[in-house]
Amino acid sequence: MNEARRDLLVIEDDPALQTQMKWAFDAYAVSLASDREEAIAQVRRVEPAVVTLDLGLPPETGGVGEGFRALEQILELAPDTKVIVVTGQHDSANARRAVALGAYDFFAKPFDAEVVSLIIDRAFRMHELQTENRQLLEARSEAKGGIITGAPEMLAVCRMIEKVAATNATVLLLGESGTGKELLARVLHDSSSRCGKRFVAINCAAIPDTLLESELFGYERGAFTGANKQTPGRIETAHQGTLFLDEIGDLPQPLQAKLLRFLQERTVERLGGREEIPVDVRIVCATHQNLRDRIADGQFREDLFYRFAEIVVTVPPLRDRPGDAVALAHAFVRRFGDEQKRSRLGLSDDAIVAIEQHRWPGNVRELENVIKRAVILADGQVIRASDLGLEASAAEYEPLNLREARDRAERKELVRALARANGNLSKTADLLGVSRPTLYDLLNRFGMRKQDQ
Repeated sequence: MNEARRDLLVIEDDPALQTQMKWAFDAYAVSLASDREEAIAQVRRVEPAVVTLDLGLPPETGGVGEGFRALEQILELAPDTKVIVVTGQHDSANARRAVALGAYDFFAKPFDAEVVSLIIDRAFRMHELQTENRQLLEARSEAKGGIITGAPEMLAVCRMIEKVAATNATVLLLGESGTGKELLARVLHDSSSRCGKRFVAINCAAIPDTLLESELFGYERGAFTGANKQTPGRIETAHQGTLFLDEIGDLPQPLQAKLLRFLQERTVERLGGREEIPVDVRIVCATHQNLRDRIADGQFREDLFYRFAEIVVTVPPLRDRPGDAVALAHAFVRRFGDEQKRSRLGLSDDAIVAIEQHRWPGNVRELENVIKRAVILADGQVIRASDLGLEASAAEYEPLNLREARDRAERKELVRALARANGNLSKTADLLGVSRPTLYDLLNRFGMRKQDQ
């Protein structure tokens, strides 16, 4: 949709009502259609963001079949378009049916122009937000190798990963379970000169202690009962690539000593073997545990910690990444919606509020599971807070207003600068990096004239 236009398609067979609606909604670029065929042609030509659709379309008289066929075709052709259906005054059943099929909202005849304008304006704002969000997510995903984020804390992590990717330094990723540590390890590998080689991952907490050594270092034939053939370990398998050791805080102490020797010598010796095999591999490891506490308790070797911790990257939990939970939720809805053949699914306002308010103790993994379940079980085309198993507070959905946010930020910085300069306007202007006239404009705008300081 062209940013300079807000295209509204009115599908109505009554010429008098067409004229009335065109005049009532003159703030938009209104197109008209009188039947289903003309409506579909207008959707193709204009690509309207919002459509009002009278369900009682010709050639039927008194029926709604043609209107519902038009609704289905519009949503199939333009799934992001917000369709607002028009019903009879006492026709709530068809209104609910239309919403279940994917309509954005409904109103009844005779319509109140002021109320309907609010519904239409809200539909435009929702369409614009979803369009901007999708474009932003696509740009973020392309820029960050699949990591969806706009939070400064997480963007700093991404920048650090980009910097260390070109080196062979061992990287330790610290963070709560479910924050995306393995995804970051894969991004690091894909951004490095080893990207054409293997990325081998092993979860040290998921394999019994008795088997972990053979998994990592491999074994010779006959090394133990059941060892029927020579088998290289994960370290060898990752030769010239990247080895990701997840949950290293759970490494058994005897294996810690053997890993330390490998990191010093860069050779492995298979179980039951005597040959030292050189291995060129980049080590990336991760844990949700506090390794310094483990060292203090005698559960983790301090010398191994320093071998692992050449570069330490702390991954913030989802609750400390403003905006990321909702951005990720939209991405997961699209992904799982495509998988389940429900590509028209979207999040309701109360679902977005609930996602913003939830603390997400399980981080991205918990969010992913919640959205997948909701996509499978939700009725209709809108996922609500109840579908997520979450509750939003009684607070209304807060509209985004960039101007208000900018004013709040400018006023805050102005107050801080005035305080630092002890009310001296010349010094205040210097601190803010603005001219005196600009400073006077700011003081006037926020009602903070010099005499009030």
